[in-house]
Amino acid sequence: MSAFFTTRELTDLLQIDRTTIYRMADAGRIPALKVGNQWRFPRAAVQQWLGTTHAPAAPRPAPDFPLACVQPLQDVMADALGVMLLIVDLDGQPLTRPSRPCGLYAALETHPSAQARCLEMWARLGQAPGLQPVWVESHAGPLLTRALIRVGSELYAMLIAGGIAPPVWPPAPARRAALAQELGVPRELLEAHIHEVFTLSEAEQARVLGLVQRVADVVGCLLQERRLLGGAPPSA
Repeated sequence: MSAFFTTRELTDLLQIDRTTIYRMADAGRIPALKVGNQWRFPRAAVQQWLGTTHAPAAPRPAPDFPLACVQPLQDVMADALGVMLLIVDLDGQPLTRPSRPCGLYAALETHPSAQARCLEMWARLGQAPGLQPVWVESHAGPLLTRALIRVGSELYAMLIAGGIAPPVWPPAPARRAALAQELGVPRELLEAHIHEVFTLSEAEQARVLGLVQRVADVVGCLLQERRLLGGAPPSA
């Protein structure tokens, strides 16, 4: 085993993108050494750091959930739509890793209090009565929406699309201070990443709303086909 983590290993371990890892290294928020123009991440130091720092919650899919099939599809669609996507169950628990997470989400998810608020938000979406995707303000401020995933006639999970700046962004300084306190994160962390969200025009937001349910329907069809072939996902 190498004495250093590769960047790829860290992206899988921390569930954040390469750019955010480099930004954390540059800011001294993760153990790292720079050799020439490349970062190196000492394995022992990172493992010790992980013992006192909470990485983002990893997905906990049911044993029969076809993560190996669904994750690449989700990754491609996130790139095509230009937003963050992930799939959660109806209780708000992640079934996939976030695809194309914005920098603000990645930074906040390193803190357990912010993680908890995120899971609560997803759980509330699972109880929301509406069937059509609509934009709502997340616990951290950016917009998100959810599309229901059906397997046959059964509601199974939700596709979450988010990380999108609302019409007025960033919030005023007083609101940012209050938000940091509500989320239980350092004010300087929030300030450093507050601009790292996706900016979509009204037309682009409408396009995402029009497509996100279609993506959820494709995932539902994939799960239904797997059920018919004998690898049925468990009931929601």
